[in-house]
Amino acid sequence: MNNLQLSTFNSQSHILITGGAGYIGSMLTGELLRLGHRITVIDDLIFGGESLLAYLPNPNFHFVKADVGEPRTVRGAVKEGWPQPEAVVHLAAIVGFPACQAVGRQVAWRYNVEATQRVFEQAMQMGAKRFVYASTYSNYGLSTDGKPVTEESPLTPQSLYAETKIAAERFLLGQCDAACAPLLFRFATLYGLSPRTRFDLIVNQFVLEAFTKRELLIYQRGYSRSFVHIRDVIRGVVMGLQAPEDCVRGQIFNLGSDSGNYTKDQIVSLIVKRLPETVVRYKDMTFGGDMRDISVSFDKIRRELGFETQFTVDDGVREVLHALRTGLIRDPQDERYRNAQFIVQ
Repeated sequence: MNNLQLSTFNSQSHILITGGAGYIGSMLTGELLRLGHRITVIDDLIFGGESLLAYLPNPNFHFVKADVGEPRTVRGAVKEGWPQPEAVVHLAAIVGFPACQAVGRQVAWRYNVEATQRVFEQAMQMGAKRFVYASTYSNYGLSTDGKPVTEESPLTPQSLYAETKIAAERFLLGQCDAACAPLLFRFATLYGLSPRTRFDLIVNQFVLEAFTKRELLIYQRGYSRSFVHIRDVIRGVVMGLQAPEDCVRGQIFNLGSDSGNYTKDQIVSLIVKRLPETVVRYKDMTFGGDMRDISVSFDKIRRELGFETQFTVDDGVREVLHALRTGLIRDPQDERYRNAQFIVQ
């Protein structure tokens, strides 16, 4: 990335983030403020707003509590005296298979598809030059030929969540000639700590269960997934904001690394290495949900943006375990650390 220069954004650019109080958004907000940007966050605070409290004294931070699915919410969020945003990062969504199943198709579609259309249309009206969209490698579902999936692989969604993300992607890819350039990231499964940590993600959840119960009950034990540290995701999004427009307009990038492809058994072994007293039990389970069993190729983002991850799953296991052992997270079972209560491990 060192050979790419800022084409649109400077250190004082105004960037608007939807869902900025969430797991990704709260950390992204802090990083962009550190880089000197003006940041507007829109969030309806379903899981609270404590993740943003540290940013309130910063004069470059502005927060609006609102539902981005409502008309004109985004356009009305700009602080008086501030310029219109040069970029919009759209993170607000009902995230994950269990959460989408819990609310049902109609609600999931409203928040994940229709709201994306509304936010993009308002970004256009405000004159934003770039629209960064958070999608997921869940869209691939299964590898049809057993090889690592690429951005060109067929999409075979295994969940309502993936269906909504694919629909939103298709809308945005139909806007490639718009003045506001869409850029789509398909994130691997995240792990690690953020200002709004989640414990309904596989690595974080496994560490919590092993630490608190000294036991892990694992479903789909041989399944492969792809994992990426939250801080690497933040770096990737920032690089997407900074890259020249012709590198990213209408592009999809898998965000993660080849070294982040693991089976569940391999993840368990990393945890048991640090918590050797953990008893591991396995159970077969077939259900109408997220049955991903894939490895992912990240050659495109490495080749075209120069992106490389800096953290490993073992780093994530160590940091989450440290936060639990030291009491930095006082009540990790609290519902605010989960997007949904039903979790299949």
